[in-house]
Amino acid sequence: MKFCKTINVRLKKFIGRIGLILLVVWTVVSLVTFLIEIIPGKPSTAILGENATPEQIEQFERKHGLDKPAFFISFSFSDGLVWNGLDNRYAYYFLGILKGDLGRSFRTDRPVSEMILERYPNTIKLAFAAMLVAVAIAIPLGVLAGTHKGSLIDNFASIFALIGISLPSFVTGPFLVYVFAVKLNWFAPTGSTNPEDIVLPAVTLGAALSAILTRMVRSSVIEELGEDYVRTARAKGLSERVVIYKHVLKNGLIPVVTILGLQLGVLLAGAIITEKIFSWPGLGTLLLDEGIAKRDYRLVQGCVLVISLTYILANMLTDLIYSWLDPRIRLS
Repeated sequence: MKFCKTINVRLKKFIGRIGLILLVVWTVVSLVTFLIEIIPGKPSTAILGENATPEQIEQFERKHGLDKPAFFISFSFSDGLVWNGLDNRYAYYFLGILKGDLGRSFRTDRPVSEMILERYPNTIKLAFAAMLVAVAIAIPLGVLAGTHKGSLIDNFASIFALIGISLPSFVTGPFLVYVFAVKLNWFAPTGSTNPEDIVLPAVTLGAALSAILTRMVRSSVIEELGEDYVRTARAKGLSERVVIYKHVLKNGLIPVVTILGLQLGVLLAGAIITEKIFSWPGLGTLLLDEGIAKRDYRLVQGCVLVISLTYILANMLTDLIYSWLDPRIRLS
């Protein structure tokens, strides 16, 4: 009986989570579609050029469904409010999403999903590389600062965190290019031809995150060092290294994991500026150069949808890791 009750609770929680995901996706896509529709001008004119004939524009709009009304309800001064039913671009786009079809690019006529799949792995690779850089810097520095509170190391960590949070990527990126690419000639300034070309973009993207994580790890370590279980572990004769890295750090990483999970979506969104600086062929440059700059609205919608889904999945993964680190969350 108790087992069945537990299954029902977990099933309800799972269904609620799926419903919340669908609600978030619907809200994001609806908002992006609305913002696109209120932009002045027509995509057909921007893509075909000012010299396009009315026949060419009509053919283009019919091909991409731009001859249909934008939403369920449209307004004109002659007819007033008009109910369009399901015969509108908004409904067709959502029906396409349910079928796994993100539409075709206005400019290249290629499937949007195909264009995204070509670039998306590069963005994922950059985001995880930036996260790896951030964790590699933040955990050792935060632990040292937390275990040596008020020392020179602690002051250095505080200054590093302040600088890292204060400097945006469009300042950090060009600075790293100037020092390590132009002056020292260690890395290529742009592109992704060689494996080492990811170093500068990853450091640029991970710098701010490492600063945030350093402060969190420091605070968590200081807080955990005052707990009773730490005194008990020391009284048993455990070495300080075992106390810190086996007990204190595991408990102190719980809030850090939360930030890491949430920041994965932020890294994907923030990668847009970094990818532009370093000409990294990822989702950000696809969105900026091929989508927004060329008014390819189907591509813009697809990129935003993928970024939103990635953010949601990152949050779900965070919950799973959370329950692994703290069994009390799993039991509750």
